[in-house]
This record gives sequence, structure tokens and C-alpha cells, in this order.
Amino acid sequence: MAGEKQDSVWPQPKCYFRVKFETLSETFSFQEISGLDPEVAYLEYRKSESKSISAFKLPGKSKLSNVTLRKGVFSDAKEFYNWFNSVKVGTARRENVIIELLDESGNPSMTWSLSNAWVSKATGFDLNSNTEEVAIETIELVYEGLTIITK
Repeated sequence: MAGEKQDSVWPQPKCYFRVKFETLSETFSFQEISGLDPEVAYLEYRKSESKSISAFKLPGKSKLSNVTLRKGVFSDAKEFYNWFNSVKVGTARRENVIIELLDESGNPSMTWSLSNAWVSKATGFDLNSNTEEVAIETIELVYEGLTIITK
């Protein structure tokens, strides 16, 4: 309504973020990240009485989704491609990855820390001479642990 005071608290925009790799020195800009959605399965114990059923639920196994990163292709991103090319059957050089959602001042307001991550899939782009679109590649990371920190 007119004349009402506006709240000073606004939801955090999701467009300002950065990704850091523990041992890779290059800086990579990603345009999209998805898969930051851990899940905890539950165990359900049912108890049936004469005319009612009750359930008791306990937390079970945790499940971590793969994280998908999308970025424009840069021919000089050698360090990243060397990391991907180092993956062999049974071995992979693991990397700790930090994803930070940034506030207006550029400070992290929320952080996802992926431990022991490695590239499990790299999806290229189509080549089409009839378009002027930017080449976008998709990288999928598998990881062993997730820590979420809020400001």
C-alpha cells in the first residue's frame, strides 16, 4: 500500500557467485551451477494398532547429487583440461572445490565445500556454422563430502 515502509531485507540474488579449486591456479568463470541438493533418506518403522497406523521415521543414508557446472569454452584453460585428462580407470586426481554465493559487496553469504571432487563427465557442444552462439560446455563433478556454511 502507498505510504507503507518497505522492508530492508531482500532475498539473496543467485547470479553472483564464484568457484575456487584448491590446487588449480587458473580462475574459471561459470555461468551456471546445479546439483547442490543433498538428500537424506529415511527409515520408516510402522506400528499398527487396532484401528490406526503410526510411523516412526529415522534419518538414513545421505545421498549427494553430482554437481553440474556450465561455462563458455576458453582455449587457454589448459590446467582444467589437464585435470580432466588425468582421470584414468580406478584413479582420479581429487580436488577440493569451494562454491560461494556472494552478497552485493562480494563477500560470501553462503558456501558449499565439495571434498575430493573429480570430473566424471564433460559434455561438449555442437558445432554449427549457421549460428553465432557461444560454445558452452558442461562439466559434472562427483564428490565425497559436502559442507554448507551460511554467513
